[in-house]
Amino acid sequence: MFTGIIEEIGKVTGITSKHETMELSIEASEILSDIELGASISINGVCLTVTDYSTNTVQFDVMPESFHATNLHELKQGSQVNLERAMAAGGRFGGHLVSGHIDGVGTIVSKSREQNAVYYVIDLPAELSHYFVYKGSVAVDGTSLTVFGMDGNHMRISLIPHTMEHTVLGAKEPGDDVNIECDMIGKYVAHFLSGKEEDGKKNAMTKDFLSENGFA
Repeated sequence: MFTGIIEEIGKVTGITSKHETMELSIEASEILSDIELGASISINGVCLTVTDYSTNTVQFDVMPESFHATNLHELKQGSQVNLERAMAAGGRFGGHLVSGHIDGVGTIVSKSREQNAVYYVIDLPAELSHYFVYKGSVAVDGTSLTVFGMDGNHMRISLIPHTMEHTVLGAKEPGDDVNIECDMIGKYVAHFLSGKEEDGKKNAMTKDFLSENGFA
């Protein structure tokens, strides 16, 4: 589990593609202070497992699902990536609940500055747009951000100077792809209200059920 508060920007120093899998080597410093084999690290919002490490690099395997469902397959030698260690149980919860499981890839369609803020408009996959609400949470390339507007499949977010400087989003431009993770709580609520069947049993948590029992 992560919070979407990026700890540092790493650099891809080695990349090996094998059909629909990848082996990544990333140069880092902050996240290596307590690194161990099997640890979970968020790479551009994608939860990956540490397979090896040295004094200044850490290595990961990328399986076919992550290769196809995220923007990791676009990485190249020298690419910069957002890095965050898994949330410590006793640490401050600065962002929102982020699982590191990407729901889809969006594309930046515009970037504009308004005083000290930089606004991005991101084109989302159509099936994701209903998970977002005004002032709700979203993780973009693993960065916890606030939704400042929805227009169809277009989502508007804003970055403060600190986020522009300390995450890879600051260098992103229109046409670039970004990993999108919907708010976890919103996804569960949407699922419960969908009335879909699981294992042959229909979900009883419907709008009618909530209304009949005084919750809606």
